[in-house]
Amino acid sequence: MDDDPVYSIGDLARRTGLTVKTIRFYSDSGIVLATHRSPSGHRRYGLEAAARLDLVRTLRDLGLDLATIRKVVDRESSLTEAAAAHAEALAVQIRTLSLRRAVLTVVAQRGSTPEEMDLMHQLAKLTEGERRRLIGDFLDTVFGGLGDDRAFAGIVRSMTPELPENPEAEQVTAWVELAELSQSPAFRASMRRMAEQFATQRGRGADVPVRRDPAALVRDLVRPALAAGVDPASPAADPVVEAVAAEYTWLAGRPDHVEARRELLTYLENANDPGRQRYLELLSAINGWAAPESLAPALEWFLAAQRARLPAG
Repeated sequence: MDDDPVYSIGDLARRTGLTVKTIRFYSDSGIVLATHRSPSGHRRYGLEAAARLDLVRTLRDLGLDLATIRKVVDRESSLTEAAAAHAEALAVQIRTLSLRRAVLTVVAQRGSTPEEMDLMHQLAKLTEGERRRLIGDFLDTVFGGLGDDRAFAGIVRSMTPELPENPEAEQVTAWVELAELSQSPAFRASMRRMAEQFATQRGRGADVPVRRDPAALVRDLVRPALAAGVDPASPAADPVVEAVAAEYTWLAGRPDHVEARRELLTYLENANDPGRQRYLELLSAINGWAAPESLAPALEWFLAAQRARLPAG
């Protein structure tokens, strides 16, 4: 081993690209040890010290802290273990930065007040369990106590956002907005009214094997008239209005009369709440689904057609 090269701190600095001050710090910290001292008291280092410094520099460039680096070079911890731990720490940092970026993006787009920004920041920081509880409370407010049949359980599942473990910034932004929307008392009340009416219709239509959402029914039956540019107040709209009424009263299990049509009108007015459409858009963005078709054009057409035909009062 007498033939092994011996390096001064200056030699190591030139070899590794580190500063003399940095190498001295690592040496004083016990991470890199001198093999001996020269007669004049200067530290001298061997090949092992040079190799350790190369490893230390690489690990520092990757962001590992000195305590972890010491364990790796002293072989108290394997490089694999240290890399895995650091990768997880970086993943947490990335998620945190994504949440912060989402909040700042929404603030910049909306011109939010400090109070709104604080609320959005708190929503973005929620853990997965806290997010589930928040949305669970919203969905329970909307659907709770309306029956425990499978259809409502399916609706609840279909309206539950699932933010992935490593979300895109757009998904985080959508989550913040959806969470904020779900806490709106007016939106909750509108959704609850629609759910209660749908539950009543399902209860009456017990003999109907498959019960469709009236909003989807209107969308499908109105789409051709909408595409053809039919005026909802014109006689040409009559067949569409009658077809919707006939299908709806069958689904709702009640005769076709003015009150049934008013009931449908009320349901569709709630279904046409812009908040509902926005919730579905945000839900799709969070869950990675295709963007939903807007029901607004078909609903507004039919609402205008229905109002033009119902007697006042």
